[in-house]
Amino acid sequence: MLEVCPLSQLPPGEAIRVGSDPPIAVFHTDDGEVLAIDDTCTHQDASLADGWLEGCEVECPLHLSRFDLRTGAVGEPPAKLPVRTHAVVVDEDGMIRVELSSETPNLPPGIRKQLAEGRP
Repeated sequence: MLEVCPLSQLPPGEAIRVGSDPPIAVFHTDDGEVLAIDDTCTHQDASLADGWLEGCEVECPLHLSRFDLRTGAVGEPPAKLPVRTHAVVVDEDGMIRVELSSETPNLPPGIRKQLAEGRP
């Protein structure tokens, strides 16, 4: 499991970007849920941790695609592919831990092309 941070350091309504490969975003909703998804919008390379959190959805800061934090499903285009979700545990010491999904991530076209060409 990936150790993120103490829950006390992630206020409700906020998100944090975690530098895994690919990066993930961990959200603390206003209702107290802690949820994690891939941080990169599937439409274009933008950090979802920098987006707007409303309930259990995040809106991409670049082109306003919306993603459900519980399922990863697209709620609003232009994104067409969902983001991966990751299991989150807040342990008895208040530490947020994320178990990364083993599914293949849905990366935006520009990043997929770079990886196919062997570029970072």
